[in-house]
Amino acid sequence: MLALALIGLAGGLITGISPCILPVLPVILLSGGAQSARGGGPGGAQGTSADAPRSPSRWRPYLVIAGLVVSFSLVTLVGSLLLGLLGLPQDVLRWAGLVVLALIGIGLIVPRFEELLERPFSWIPRKAVGTDRGGFGLGFALGAVYVPCAGPVLAAITVAGSTGRVGVETVVLTLSFAIGAAAPLLFFALAGRGMAERLATFRRHQRGIRITGGVVMIALAVGLAFNLPQLLQRLVPDYTAELQQQLADSEEVTEALDLGGLVTDENRELSKCTNGAAELESCGTAPSIRGIQQWFNTDDGTSVDLEALRGRVVLIDFWAYSCINCQRSIPHVVAWDEAYRDAGLSVVGIHSPEYAFEKEPRNVAAGIEASGIDYPVALDNSLATWTNYRNRYWPAHYLIDANGTVRQVAFGEGHYERTEQLIRELLADAQPDVALPAPTDLADETPAAGATTPETYLGTTKQVNFAGDEAYRRATTSFALPADQPRDSFALAGDWALGTQSITPASGADEASVRLEYTAREVRMVLAGEGAVLVRDGDREERIEVTGVPRSYALHESDASGTGSLTVEIPAGVEAFSFTFG
Repeated sequence: MLALALIGLAGGLITGISPCILPVLPVILLSGGAQSARGGGPGGAQGTSADAPRSPSRWRPYLVIAGLVVSFSLVTLVGSLLLGLLGLPQDVLRWAGLVVLALIGIGLIVPRFEELLERPFSWIPRKAVGTDRGGFGLGFALGAVYVPCAGPVLAAITVAGSTGRVGVETVVLTLSFAIGAAAPLLFFALAGRGMAERLATFRRHQRGIRITGGVVMIALAVGLAFNLPQLLQRLVPDYTAELQQQLADSEEVTEALDLGGLVTDENRELSKCTNGAAELESCGTAPSIRGIQQWFNTDDGTSVDLEALRGRVVLIDFWAYSCINCQRSIPHVVAWDEAYRDAGLSVVGIHSPEYAFEKEPRNVAAGIEASGIDYPVALDNSLATWTNYRNRYWPAHYLIDANGTVRQVAFGEGHYERTEQLIRELLADAQPDVALPAPTDLADETPAAGATTPETYLGTTKQVNFAGDEAYRRATTSFALPADQPRDSFALAGDWALGTQSITPASGADEASVRLEYTAREVRMVLAGEGAVLVRDGDREERIEVTGVPRSYALHESDASGTGSLTVEIPAGVEAFSFTFG
């Protein structure tokens, strides 16, 4: 427990000095610190006019940080589960926090508006819900919208919170992380107060500090609504990356975080498996399949129980239907199912979504049909089975013998010949007299590492290789192609509406296009909606009809990998999600 607390504190401290704090730093300095300085209020420089600010609380910096710690901890640990039980969108707490920030900001600028905010709480003795005296409400709102940089500690906390694995260890880890991340913010708040008390100009302009704090708070709320802090963080080098990596690479830290909820008695022995082993290993009893929303390709949607499959060899395949890596892997899995089902092999697909649209049952059903899958597929929308297997990859294969023991784990593409050979060995072990067909012998089309452009997302929350000069944020924005576009990047032309997961031409746009500089043998694009896209690939032009739910469309295919440039003109009514490469 002490080790978890120290690891959480270290992870939080690294986060607290990282570029992640930049968006909230002005609010902390002004509203959390400078606004609590002595010098204004009754009897001070401002006199006793009706609009004069009341005497600020010396505890304000501590209350702001306390509110942030409590809010961040609650939102991270139980927010997702609570919203799921209530049937509310997962981002409702964030939007509520943004609204509260904006209201507090207005209250700082207009004292009479602050009085209106306080009226519902008039029954509380010595009400401290005002925008200048208390501060806990401000911190609580900041905690709901504060998004720290990802790292191993935060990943462990998030997985535990989203899957309901919240135990004492997770609570300790979360609180220590929140305190560690908040400690530098408290330092800045106290520094802001000290500076305000030492400089005469601050003491003479308390009303101005209050108004400035309100403006900054409203600006923060608006900026967060349009994801502007992400742009700021991309522009500033992450000077804590090496510290974060050292923390992630530590075996002691990994073991401690596993005890924090990632590893259970059910999946602990999976660590004995090596990725893509050529020989059978023994890695413990296979964890159960749990938390499934819906089953496909079973009688009346009945669930599959691994214990009921004892006596058969089982292959569990984690996948997502729009994942290009999975699309190249699935033909091998389908071929194994067809070749070895009668010989004692049962294949079970676990569809674990990466995109929000991959949670829609009708979309998954279409993906199953398009892939030619006849074996059972589980819709793992809550990532419960994904987490129970401690999985981190699309695709991932877990090969289980007839006694229920995991004998091979293979992450990512490739390893097909090894996996099929081990399937054949396990089938022969289970039934020595079994007649096995010839190996499937499908070509392995896994690209060599670094030989293709990385998967390219177009939504605002995941894009990383946009080459345009404009800010890439969630708004309808005009774009122009850059004069010099680097390799492995995309750029936009025309008027676009950018969403968090996809983009689409703005309403009334005459022409909207995407230019892609790529290195690949095959280029595909995930599209949805209704309309015809025009692909210009060198001297070739092709019109592709897009219809229905999101799925992958081929834009370019060749015999060998190479570099190139293509442009896709997209009409209104069509959504574009990502480019994938082979």
